[in-house]
Amino acid sequence: MKIDGLYYEEHGSGAPILCIHGAGSSTLLWADAIEKLAGLGRVIAYDRRGCSRSDRPEPYERTSVAEHADDAAALLAALDATPAIVIGRSYGGTVGMDLALRYPDRVRALAALESDAPRELAPNTAAWLDAVRDRMEGAQTPGEVLIDEVFEPGAWGAIPDELRQVLTDNGPALLAELRGEWWLQADAAALAGLEQPVLLVTASDSRPELREPAEALAAALPNATLVRVGGGHLIDPAGPEVLDFVATAAR
Repeated sequence: MKIDGLYYEEHGSGAPILCIHGAGSSTLLWADAIEKLAGLGRVIAYDRRGCSRSDRPEPYERTSVAEHADDAAALLAALDATPAIVIGRSYGGTVGMDLALRYPDRVRALAALESDAPRELAPNTAAWLDAVRDRMEGAQTPGEVLIDEVFEPGAWGAIPDELRQVLTDNGPALLAELRGEWWLQADAAALAGLEQPVLLVTASDSRPELREPAEALAAALPNATLVRVGGGHLIDPAGPEVLDFVATAAR
């Protein structure tokens, strides 16, 4: 189904749970997680603008976290699904954080899996991602550059075929996301005023630049819990810590 060009699907019933995927990715990679989350509530999973089954603007040179948060807010309102428990992976977690800050009535709780923070709170991350974006420009497959930087050289060939295909197909969207304002636009006062419970998840094998934002946000947000799980950046959106957080928020 589509609303305003955004592909979405629903599973389960009860408290609304919005799933937001990462940069250049898709809901297609959330199938196992959606099945588990649907046991806790009404799961709404969607492809962000420009990605997979959602419409891609032409031209699509730049976008921003705020633009995607506006899309998410409109989708939740159209589906009468507020306030929602939001789960965001990477860039999707940053979208969820912006959504909670600017549309607080639409977010009940937020789980952010290695999302980004304001540039001044995570300067090493900002410098690293700027450099990655520059290397992606002109690359035949931008997703390959990103995956090899996030994990290790040669990782592209080892990731699941489905993920490789999604990132390849969504190359233009990936570039548009990283060319625009990919970081969280918020000052210390705004972060201190975020009242919803927030679960910040990092992974033990992730590079330091991917963990830095969560650690900074944990110190800046008044109602945040920081946990570290095993593995790398592709954190399970239905891991035990996330499921416990969602179950508590859904009560």
